[in-house]
Amino acid sequence: MFSFESLVDLPLIWYGLIATAIFLYVLLDGFDLGVGILFPFAPTDRCRDRMMNSIAPFWDGNETWLILGGGGLLAAFPLAYAVIMPALYIPLIIMLLGLIFRGVAFEFRFKATGKSRRIWDGAFHFGSLVAAFMQGVIIGAIVQGIEVEGRTYAGGSFGWLDAYSAMTGVAVVFGYTLLGGTWLVMKTDGETQVWARKSASYVIGYVAIFLAIVSISMPIMNPEIRMRWFSVPNFFFLLPIPTASLIMLIIIWRDLHTGREYRPFLLSFGVFLTGYIGIAISMWPYIVPFEITFRQAAAAPESQSLLLVGTAIMLPLILLYVGYCYYLFRGKASHESAY
Repeated sequence: MFSFESLVDLPLIWYGLIATAIFLYVLLDGFDLGVGILFPFAPTDRCRDRMMNSIAPFWDGNETWLILGGGGLLAAFPLAYAVIMPALYIPLIIMLLGLIFRGVAFEFRFKATGKSRRIWDGAFHFGSLVAAFMQGVIIGAIVQGIEVEGRTYAGGSFGWLDAYSAMTGVAVVFGYTLLGGTWLVMKTDGETQVWARKSASYVIGYVAIFLAIVSISMPIMNPEIRMRWFSVPNFFFLLPIPTASLIMLIIIWRDLHTGREYRPFLLSFGVFLTGYIGIAISMWPYIVPFEITFRQAAAAPESQSLLLVGTAIMLPLILLYVGYCYYLFRGKASHESAY
């Protein structure tokens, strides 16, 4: 007698679902964090009002994917959750505090005036900056590998902090700034859009530099990654990924100087997609690099199949709701508050 668990590869499905949720979070919350990073550098208060209004309908919904990724990891891969969380407690807590300050700033800034508004402007900026930096630090710590002994984390409380993770933290800040800048090019006009074009053009060079550093350093640090990327014929199969990143960055730079509004933002998504695919290929099949594979960390098939039923019902509803929100609030943002 066949069971549902025997007909489908549940660990692989959940591995893909969690990877997709994390990627959607990086993309969708990335552009509004990028707006927050750019926030204090805007030329006028009217520009800042328009910047905040451009993301006000979306920012809280974008964080849904962070919850799905973290909750799915706990439910579908409890061993991985039990190892990763102790390794990254401190940066995760700091990241969440940054997101909290950013979220509170939305509620209070629209009602504040004078000096108190400046306080919430700072909370919005620094909350976004800290959250983005810590997300990059977490990525840097993970790609270097997590120290495991038996089934538990064997490193120290600050094993996540070193020069490499700090570098990837700065890299993510610049990457999110590019997303935020191209989002503002798409969602604003006039003075705000002109300034956003200049800002995005300024950071795109740094994004290219950090992409190159990460792409080169990962194979140097890990022989398994080096073999995967540079052995023949893998090298020729995988070469289109970094090539596509470079081509998209060049097109974005040209579009920012030729008046296009939508394509720079969409191609910025593409740059993040190629980077994410590159990391995924390097990490495969580990869920705790380079110690525990996703199959070793998987929960019981009965648990994963039950969770999958609920996900199959709720995920399409979430996608429909998110898509409807973006459709409803399409077009240019105003400087007038409607929060």
